[in-house]
Amino acid sequence: MNLFQKFRDGLKKTSTKLATEIKRIITRSPRLDADALDELEAALVASDIGIGTATDIVARVKETGSPDVFAIARTEIERELSNVGAALAPRPPASPTVILLAGVNGTGKTTSTAKLAHWLKSQGHTVLLAACDTFRAAAIEQLKIWAGRVGCDIIDGQYGADSAAIAFDALEAAIKRNADYLLIDTAGRLHTKANLMEEMKKMRRVLHKRLPDAPHEVLLVLDGTTGTNALHQAREFHNTLGITGLIVTKLDGTAKGGIVVAIARELKIPVKFIGLGEQVDDLQPFDPKSFAKALFTANEIQESP
Repeated sequence: MNLFQKFRDGLKKTSTKLATEIKRIITRSPRLDADALDELEAALVASDIGIGTATDIVARVKETGSPDVFAIARTEIERELSNVGAALAPRPPASPTVILLAGVNGTGKTTSTAKLAHWLKSQGHTVLLAACDTFRAAAIEQLKIWAGRVGCDIIDGQYGADSAAIAFDALEAAIKRNADYLLIDTAGRLHTKANLMEEMKKMRRVLHKRLPDAPHEVLLVLDGTTGTNALHQAREFHNTLGITGLIVTKLDGTAKGGIVVAIARELKIPVKFIGLGEQVDDLQPFDPKSFAKALFTANEIQESP
């Protein structure tokens, strides 16, 4: 299955809802008068792409006078999402790329850590995992199971242990083993809990002390089904931790997949991967063109030439 088809299948709920609404509006008012344009903007906002992007799309439709809303929307979305780079930080000389994964409970953070490891291994990289979610005993076991499934070594500790100490030990091991990547699964934390955010800052300081550029990435894992709440989480985590990229999960289970656009537009944080299903290979590198095309595919609607 090619990348676009994966995006297309994963975003089906969002794209189907958008296509149905746009078809209804165009069918009733082919000339797209003022009322129709207002309805179009409301339909776009309902997909959580953000008011700013929705307004831009409607303005472009009005300016061109074209009824091909899908083509205009694809162009605007691709432009919006291409403003920030999405590649992972390259491996530094003679040391691993260190990636911290953060997020609230229930976003799929531990699973995304393992899926990212699987993707990196498929690219020919060696990966070491660190189980630093010591607040939830099941998280350690879960990551151990995933490590065996994807074929990665793992550094872990006891339930309740100092997560920063485990991260330090994992970095030492990654350096000694000449691993390409060290992926650190951290405890789920509410963005409003200052003490848990301080623990995350401590982990960053410990890693930085051992390896001056570490961590090279701080990826925030967001649940796409939460819509605008994901934007609030991203804003708070970014203010506290300096997020370098996003992993947006569960996009196959929501009609609000447009939240990816809203977050990227407001915070200028690149979306690096998106989760489009439950299989180990359903975490895909983000591609703006494929995303825009999948989000605004007309389905059974006959688009204008």
